[in-house]
Amino acid sequence: MRRIDLLKSTPFRLAIIFATLFIMSFVVAGFITFQLLKRELADHLDQTIQDTYAILTASYGEGDASELSETVTSHVLSSSGLGRVFLLSSKDGQRLAGNIETADVPSGWSTVEGTRLGLANDEPYRVYSGQVDKQPLVVGMSFRENEEFLRIVFISFAWASVMVLILAAAGGVFLASRVQKRLETVASTMRKIGSGKLDVRIPLVGNGDDIDRLSDQVNQALGRVSSLVEGMRQVSTDIAHDLKTPLNRLSLTISQAIDKAGQGSSIVADLKRAQDESHHINATFDALLRIAQIEAGSRRSRFSEVDLRECLETILEVYADVADDRKQQLQLSLEPNVAFVMTGDRELLIQLFANLIENSIRHSPEGAKIWINATHSDATINVSVADNGPGIPVEERSKVFQRLYRLDKSRTTPGTGLGLSLVKAILDLHHSGIELEDNAPGLRVKLSFPVVSPYNRPDLAATTARAKPSFMSNPPAENTGQ
Repeated sequence: MRRIDLLKSTPFRLAIIFATLFIMSFVVAGFITFQLLKRELADHLDQTIQDTYAILTASYGEGDASELSETVTSHVLSSSGLGRVFLLSSKDGQRLAGNIETADVPSGWSTVEGTRLGLANDEPYRVYSGQVDKQPLVVGMSFRENEEFLRIVFISFAWASVMVLILAAAGGVFLASRVQKRLETVASTMRKIGSGKLDVRIPLVGNGDDIDRLSDQVNQALGRVSSLVEGMRQVSTDIAHDLKTPLNRLSLTISQAIDKAGQGSSIVADLKRAQDESHHINATFDALLRIAQIEAGSRRSRFSEVDLRECLETILEVYADVADDRKQQLQLSLEPNVAFVMTGDRELLIQLFANLIENSIRHSPEGAKIWINATHSDATINVSVADNGPGIPVEERSKVFQRLYRLDKSRTTPGTGLGLSLVKAILDLHHSGIELEDNAPGLRVKLSFPVVSPYNRPDLAATTARAKPSFMSNPPAENTGQ
């Protein structure tokens, strides 16, 4: 990684920031520890001096100054080179014992320079001055040991700080290099996608960290984008293929009408055929536009609480007569005393069921049966639409959801091939699933809708408005895939 890239790396900057904060915390904690240790050593020094003073005074027998003097002399000999000072003076100020000649100190505790104790150096001393039977006794210790110990602690802390700083910087470079390498992989993948390679994906490390999770989300988004782009390509191809024939027929019909008009013949039949062709072309574009709007998610703003029981009963009411006219049976079976409540767009859901029922009616022969069943579970509402018609071959079931895809390759039967595409778009909008199964004979379409607020309300279906669906004035685009 280049140095300039490293300096611009967010992980490296974060590592440096955290390292700086850690060093600052380390320094503050070290300063507090140093001060506490310094106070503790000072208290320990005072306690040592006080204990020594107490030992000396305890050796004094009543009226026996010689024993005290010998004890002081013994301490002087045993403390040689340890920076301790002792002075025992007589009542008239004469030196009796000790390792200093004079002690210009007040009574009690004091901190003085060595020169005030008659020493040649100006090293500070902590001393305690008192009297034993009116005989001045001075006991003191140098700060040398404390200062040496504190110096060692300070140097150790300084080296520790340097090591922590070096390790933090090295760790920051290492972590930044790893993260930057992974981010560069993401950037490289996005550049490839930008150049048109929509099949590439960001490789995952597999450790489940935030970058892996982000990469997985990006991969999913790329998958959806790739599918949409591929769908648009397919739609463009299908539109060019599927609309070429009706446009040619329309052009030919108009040409024939012009020729007949020039010959004075009636052109009413030709105009009627031209009108039918234009309606078919408009219906195709309207269905494509409707699917595009649904896939864009704009209809989510119209979501509200919908009872599928009411929707299915409305479908039964509308299509029962249509099935009778074709000598078919349309039956609805609903789990009793349950309101099949979900959140969605009521108009689109009715459109969905209408497309499925129209497919079954249109592609099933006379005497066929069509069943609509709905059951309720804790997590989903399951609806199935089944018939005993010809069904859909297994190898074709994954293709019938493609726009303009039709089993009738010759396009001799009416239809646009967009009905099931519209069904799939509506289901995706509602985060619902669909499966096509063999009904032996016929086809079974299984739908699963997520439950938002399940509850038992037998009266809901009875009290819900039974308005006619708006699609009846503009019939849904049919699919001839079945």
